[in-house]
Order: sequence, then structure tokens, then C-alpha cells
Amino acid sequence: MSSPSPVPVKRSEIFGWCCFDFANSAFTTIIITVVYAVYFKEAVAQDHASATSWWGRALAISQLVVILVAPWLGAVADFTARKKRFLMVSATTCSLATTALFFTGAGDVALALSLVILANVAFSVSENLCASFLPEISTPENVGRISGYGWSFGYMGGLLSLGLALGIIMGLEASARWTFVMTGAFFLVASLPTQLLLRERSVPKALPPGQTYLTVGWGAIGKTLRELPQHRTLALFFVAFTFFLSGLMAIITFASLFGTEVLHLTTQENIGLFAALQITSALGAFGFGYFQDRVGAKPTLVIALLLWVVVCGWAAFCQSKTEFFLIGALAGFGIGSLQSSSRAVVAALTPPGRAGEFFGFWGLFGKLGGVIGPLTMGELATHLGYRSAVLINGGFFVVGLLILLGLSLPRAKNDQPVPV
Repeated sequence: MSSPSPVPVKRSEIFGWCCFDFANSAFTTIIITVVYAVYFKEAVAQDHASATSWWGRALAISQLVVILVAPWLGAVADFTARKKRFLMVSATTCSLATTALFFTGAGDVALALSLVILANVAFSVSENLCASFLPEISTPENVGRISGYGWSFGYMGGLLSLGLALGIIMGLEASARWTFVMTGAFFLVASLPTQLLLRERSVPKALPPGQTYLTVGWGAIGKTLRELPQHRTLALFFVAFTFFLSGLMAIITFASLFGTEVLHLTTQENIGLFAALQITSALGAFGFGYFQDRVGAKPTLVIALLLWVVVCGWAAFCQSKTEFFLIGALAGFGIGSLQSSSRAVVAALTPPGRAGEFFGFWGLFGKLGGVIGPLTMGELATHLGYRSAVLINGGFFVVGLLILLGLSLPRAKNDQPVPV
């Protein structure tokens, strides 16, 4: 956790930080999960036999790009004290690429996937940069709550974007394409409070003679990698994080396709399902944030991972739409608690003054999960079917849980992590 900043943290700044989660959730909800994933398969790829694999591979490629650039970008952002500027540039890029999806139609597979890759890279980079502000605006006593506030705002943003998407789909003959324009605009406009209220507290460093930002950034990454054994708890947590994020990203990426292909949900039913999921996810993030500050990170994450094991097993055998809606509600609690608690753990274990760098690695390991999960799910669903793919996906959460059980994480309010 970073040392307290000499610039006091106001409630308005925390609100501004939370607004970015509110803004960017529209992208993951509408583009990655609910609407564009189905639109790509049915309208762009025209139900091609390989459409599911193409979608999974495109998302995997985007995450590989993030793996390569995120730690370097985080290190440079710390060095130049430009985290906020980088945050807004990446958000704008995602917004523009998302809006451009309006122009994709039947047969435009290459264009569609290229725009999705660009948008998802920009989204993921902005997500890392936003998270890197958490150690600066929180304390060990409230980090869980503030992280939970952010995720709760995010799910409310997802809920609002779903409502807008449903209104567009039901009210316009152009159907789903206008939801992509709405999503791009939503991201850009809703992130304005972040730009206006969030403070840049870092102090820029002078560039050493003979060095460039490229060499300085990669040098910082090399230093961090060499130091990771000294941060054994955090390093092992990153490994567990990679496994359970693999499972989580697979579910997020293919949930609407599962509902459409296996249970024959309509677009409106898919939107209704994910609207309910946004509500339970917000409750999970908010409630488990308080729970984490009271009892510690480890019990919170164990409960969340057990929820996900149940979700995967139940989804693999569910037979009705009603049952799938119940599974979605349970999954919502698991999504909110897992993501919020993980981000708070990294904030609590991050060395002072290196938030951008370490959250770059948080992004690296998380995006590695974003490669492994969707790629695995896409191939398994293509060759074994969705039910088998979801059941096997539960193994990611089991492995993450087993690693987590061997770690000593911040236990409760005012406690410090015990070295292992």
C-alpha cells in the first residue's frame, strides 16, 4: 500500500475514480459479453462453424498484446507521472474503436475482429491504469470498501447500458448496430468525472542520461521481475489470480453464447439475464468489500471461488431458462466479490510509489488469464460442446483456490500480511 499522499483525498475524488468503472463496464457488458459477441457470430460471421473459435482467438490476441505492453506502460506512467493522461487516451481509443463497430456487417470478419482487438487492448490498458490509483486514494482500513465501491459503480453502469441497449434494439429498425455507437459514447461521457476529479499525485522523474522511456520502462520491469521473489506472497497470489481469472474471463466471454446456443435465449432475454446479473454483481462487490475489511481478503476470496465452482457445475447440467437465470444471479455475487477483493489485495501488497508498475503486472497476469480462458473455452465449446466446456472451466477456479489456501493475505482491519 502506498504511503499517504500529502494531497488529501476527498470524497469527490473517490467518486471520480469510481466513475471510470461505471463508464468502462458498458464496453465489457455490451461488446464482449451480451450483444456484439452474438452479433458477430450471427450477423458478421453468419453462423460460420468456426465463428466461436474466431471470437475466442481474437480476444486472446488482444490480451497477449496487453501482456506485452501493460507492465512497460505502467512503469513509464509512474516515471513520467502521467497515469491519468494515459488513462484518458486509452479510454478514448476504446470508445472510438467501439463506435466504429457500427460499420461491420455480413462478411466483415477481419474488420470486426480488428476493431474488437483494438478496443479490448485499449479497454484493458485503461482498466490497469485506473486500478493503479487505488493505493493512492485508500488506506489499509478502507481499501476493500473503496475497491468495492468502484466495482459496484461498474455494475450499475453495466445495468444502465443494458437498459439503453434494450431500448435501442426494441425501438430502432437498425437493431443492434446502434448499441455499439451508444456504448462508445457512454464510455467517453461517463468517464468525464474521472478526468475532472481524479488527482495525479506522482512526481515525474528526470530521464537519466542516455536513456529513453523505452529503456527506462523495460528496465523497471526487469527490476520488478528480479524482485518478485522478495514479494513471494504477491507473486504466488498473481499465479492464483491467473488461474481464477482464466475461468472468470471464459464465463464472461461466452455466457451469452452459451445461453443462445444451449438454451435458445433471445437477445431480449440475454439482456434481461445480464441486467439481473449486474444488480447481484453490484451487491456482491459492495457487500464483500465491507466483509473483506472486517474479516480479511482470504476468507472473502475463498467464498467467491467456491461460488464459482458451484456456478460452473450447475451451469453444465442446467435444463431451463429459469434455472439459468438463477445461476446468473449466483454468478453475479461471485463476479463482484472476486474482482473487487483481488484488486484490493494487490493494492494492499503494492510497494509505495510503484502502483502503476505493479498494477501493470496485475494486468499482465489478469490478461494472461484473458488469453487462456477464452481460448480454452472457445476450442472446448467448438469440439466438445458448451456444457463440457463449462464443466472443465470449473477446474480453473479449483486450482486458484488450492494455491490461495496456502497464502497468508491481509487478514482483517489494521492487520498486515504475514510473510510465507
